[in-house]
Amino acid sequence: MSEVTQKKVSPPSQQLLNDKWDVVLSNTLVKTGLGFGCGVLASVLVFKRRAFPVWLGVGFGLGRGYAEGDAIFRSPVGYRNVQA
Repeated sequence: MSEVTQKKVSPPSQQLLNDKWDVVLSNTLVKTGLGFGCGVLASVLVFKRRAFPVWLGVGFGLGRGYAEGDAIFRSPVGYRNVQA
């Protein structure tokens, strides 16, 4: 007799929630990284190497990631697909 390995399958609602979390976390990470990069660039080029543009950029990135994540979780049809 061959032994059949049983694979645990998560329900579709749990899979959808996992997919949404993946999109939200990666989106927030990318937005925060872009805000950090723009803040460093502005700090070096314009503000004589002060720290506030970096923190401002990180704050904008986190805020934008949070806002888009909130929209993704409130959407009744699943997560949004953005065509590039």
